[in-house]
Amino acid sequence: MTTTLADIPLTTITGEATSLGAFAGKVLLIVNVASRCGLAPQYEKLEALQKKYESRGFTVLGFPSNQFLQELGKNEAIAEYCSATWGVTFPMFDKVKVNGKGAHPLYQELVKAPYDGSSKEKGGKIKWNFEKFVITPSGDVHRFLPNTEPDDPAIVSVIESALPA
Repeated sequence: MTTTLADIPLTTITGEATSLGAFAGKVLLIVNVASRCGLAPQYEKLEALQKKYESRGFTVLGFPSNQFLQELGKNEAIAEYCSATWGVTFPMFDKVKVNGKGAHPLYQELVKAPYDGSSKEKGGKIKWNFEKFVITPSGDVHRFLPNTEPDDPAIVSVIESALPA
């Protein structure tokens, strides 16, 4: 039996069991986040995308990771930081590893995708915090480098083309 991305077990930042299946039919923007990263201001643009498109079937999903040693220690502290500092309302998940032997199964699958757009990068391990994956309802995975802003036209174009009119 083949496991799909939707079948991979996930845990929310508050400890509830779920999967991407809970978001079936939506356009997803999956991001590995870190509170103490210089790219953390991207939270503001991620939340703006959430607000702009959520009524059309879109959601950002944040996956905290300390793989690059820039995330807070406890889920409660991460949730508080995201809410208080950036007004985050999109779903956040349990802290995960994104690279190596201990990488979360979701990231083991996501890193197989090549980068979209002008990047000459082929894919492979996560380069840094705030790497982005847009997953369409049909299961297509579009990958963007960490320094690609959430509101970059390439990301917005993928989101808008996958949403219902």
